[in-house]
Order: sequence, then C-alpha cells, then structure tokens
Amino acid sequence: MISPSLSPHSDSAPGEGRTDERRTVVVLGAGPAGLTVGNILRAASVDCVVLETESRQFIETRPRAGVIEEWAVRELDRRGLAGHLPQRAELHSACEFRFAGERHRFPYAELTDRHHYVYPQPLLVTDLVREYADVRGGDIRFGVRDVTLHDLDTDRPTVSYRCPDTGERRLLRCDFIAGCDGARGVSRDAIPEQRRRTARQDDGIGWLALLAEVPPSTDCVLFGVHPRGFAGQMPRSPEVTRFYLQCPPGDDPANWPHERVWTELRERLGAAGAPPLTEGWLIEKRVLDMHHYVVEPLAHGRLFLAGDAGHLVAPIAAKGMNLALHDAFLLGDALASYVTTGDGTGLDGYSDACLRRVWDYQEFSQWLSDIYHGVASGDPFRAGTTLARLRRLFSSPAAAAAFAEQYLGTAAAY
Repeated sequence: MISPSLSPHSDSAPGEGRTDERRTVVVLGAGPAGLTVGNILRAASVDCVVLETESRQFIETRPRAGVIEEWAVRELDRRGLAGHLPQRAELHSACEFRFAGERHRFPYAELTDRHHYVYPQPLLVTDLVREYADVRGGDIRFGVRDVTLHDLDTDRPTVSYRCPDTGERRLLRCDFIAGCDGARGVSRDAIPEQRRRTARQDDGIGWLALLAEVPPSTDCVLFGVHPRGFAGQMPRSPEVTRFYLQCPPGDDPANWPHERVWTELRERLGAAGAPPLTEGWLIEKRVLDMHHYVVEPLAHGRLFLAGDAGHLVAPIAAKGMNLALHDAFLLGDALASYVTTGDGTGLDGYSDACLRRVWDYQEFSQWLSDIYHGVASGDPFRAGTTLARLRRLFSSPAAAAAFAEQYLGTAAAY
C-alpha cells in the first residue's frame, strides 16, 4: 500500500561528478505510454521529467504499427491528447479473411457500431511529444545514457543517468518512477527477481515484416490463412502499406529477395475475385519472432511498469499500443490523484487493474495466432479445426459478435 508519509532518503547512487535534482515523478521512456503519463501529470501540475535514450527525431520517425482502438481515441481526445489523429487517421470498419481460395469480409462496425483507427505510432508520438514539451512546457531529456534506478525499496527512489552533452553523472531524487521504457529498458530488470514473476510464451513462429511504397490493394486489413503460411496486409497510408509473411523464427531477411516476397504475397493473399496486389519498392524487411511475456506484479515500491516494460504481446492482434495507452491512463491518473489529494487507491490497485486487460488481450492474441497459423501447421487435424473456426465466424452471429468484441476491445473499454 502506498503511504502518504515520506521517510528520509538513503542515498546509494554513485557520486562521481554528480549533479542532484528533485522531481516528484521520473518517467522513463518517451513512447506512447511515457508521453501519455507525462502529459497527464503536466495537466495536473505535477512536477515530472521524461528521460529518453534516443533523440527526438528518432522517436518521431521510428517505424511502428498504428492500429488504435476507438475507446483509446476517445480517451486521448477527452484529455486533449489526440493531436492530429481525428483529422489524419484512417477509419476502418471491416477486415477481410482469405482462406480456401475465397474472400470473407467481416464488417465489425455493423455489428458493434465501433471502428478501428489506423494512425502510425510515430505520428501519435509526434503529437504527444509536441503537446508535452512544446505546448505544456514539460521537461524531457533526450539521448540520456547509463540510466540506473536506486533505492526502490524506499519511498524516496532515485534515478541516475549520464548527460549526453557533458558526460556528467546526474541524479534525480523523486517520489515515484514510471517505467515506460519498453522491452529493452532498465525498469523491468530493476525489480529483484524474487519480487516478480515473468510468464513467457514463444510461439515458434516468425513474421517477415515488410513496408512497401505502394497503395493498399483494398480498403481494409487483410488476413491470408494459407497452407504456405500466414500473410497480412495492413494499410498505413495512401502511399505505404505494411505486409507480413509467416516465416521460420530467426530467419534472415536476406533470404527474402524482392521477387520471392511478392510471389508469396500473391499466393497467400490470392482469392477468387480479389483485385491484384499493387507491387513496388520494399523499404523495410525485418523478422519478428512471435513471443509474449507478462510481468507480475507491475509495481515494486515506488516503481510502476507500463507498456512493453511490463508486458509484451506479439503484433498478431495489434494490441500492443492499446495496452500501453490503457496502462498510461490508469497510471497517470493514479499518480496525479496521489500527489494532489493523497489518495493512493489508484496506485494500490494499478497492477491488478492493468493485468486484467493484459491477460484478456494475451488470450485473444493466442486464439488469433491459432487461426492465422493452424492451416500451415502441417497437422491435418489442426488445419481442419482452424477452418471450422473460420467458417463459424461467418455463419454464427454469436461467434461473430464475440470476435468483434475482442478484436475491437469493446468489452474492456477504459
């Protein structure tokens, strides 16, 4: 339980050439989670600083997916954080499955009156960092090095880092740390192993992630369920399209030259009556291994994990950024409430509240992975049951409604 009383700080941080500062909250990471937490704190007049290891240009241009659920867009807009999203995002109302040589359109907006927004993560990050740093005057420090967390078992933790300009070691004394620094950050590993449990799942599947300078061949997301492997098309903009191809985990992108990529995409996304794929220049090729993890609890002392720092869901169901935003709304509100009114209820319940949705989305991702990859498993029984599930989506209103609810995240709206 978070206690409102603060005890004397025990300084165990390194002291060489150190400059000390005081902040109420230190936010690690300037992704969607960290910037959302920072903006919520600024709106509540809570003193905070955001530390980011990369440059501003890098975070504003780093390629990332961009499917945002409607509840998240509404919440961003309510808080004045939607930026250009309402005007520039593409509104999606359906997806399309292709299997057994046929096209099957799934009009989820007709079933739920809800949509998906396609707004690439770099654009959202650009909006959020502008709001935090340029509009609300928030303190954000880019290019920091050697970030280390100290005294997490006290109620006065500290964060030290090396200034990229001077090489000087700096120490931030604080009341809380928001660990929003992603899968490769330092926050998660700062929690002692005996104080956390990490559940992991490796699907044994790879996806070749591609960006092509071509317009989408259809107006919606495509899922190709094929004996040769899964394929997907995700519109990013009128000029750029994201494609995925199932491949062996750890595969070398060099094994996928231009002609092989387009041959496989044509085969796996082919269906009767489907328009031909528009082919063009591939501007990105990388292999993603489908794996997942969840850290429990998402809190240790005055450190709270959010987004990929605490849980990773493979891009199978496009849930990662939505989970990060959900965490950030809860954490930002809970920190603001505690600092401004002394109410620690939100912080005490933060981990449990986040994990309920995390596990719900993980379960859906696993279910969808079985759908995507079952036909290509080499197991005739699994292939048969996969096709049965797919056919049920288009023949059973109850099955369609359940899928739409999970796909859109409407059951667990913020």
